[in-house]
Amino acid sequence: MLPELPPLPALTRAEGEFVDAYLEVVDLLGRINPSRTSHTYGALRAAQALVGRATALRDALTLMHMRGESEVHADTLARALRTLDGERRSGRVTVPGDQVS
Repeated sequence: MLPELPPLPALTRAEGEFVDAYLEVVDLLGRINPSRTSHTYGALRAAQALVGRATALRDALTLMHMRGESEVHADTLARALRTLDGERRSGRVTVPGDQVS
């Protein structure tokens, strides 16, 4: 049985779309990361998909702005990112440390 995850904080629909699109972009960047990939085709497919996800991210932020959501509530969104495994997912974007042999 899987452990129960903490609930997501209350988000507006646009904030939820912002977080979802951001994590999708992070996932794709992790697949493109030259220090973590071994095949060009998978990286190419991720790079192609990145355009659409970046557009979705832009659209979510545009919607927030148009609705008068002028501030990003970083603490709340950070809780949502942690709940959605954002720390692990964003770790794939970084360059791994040197391996000591």
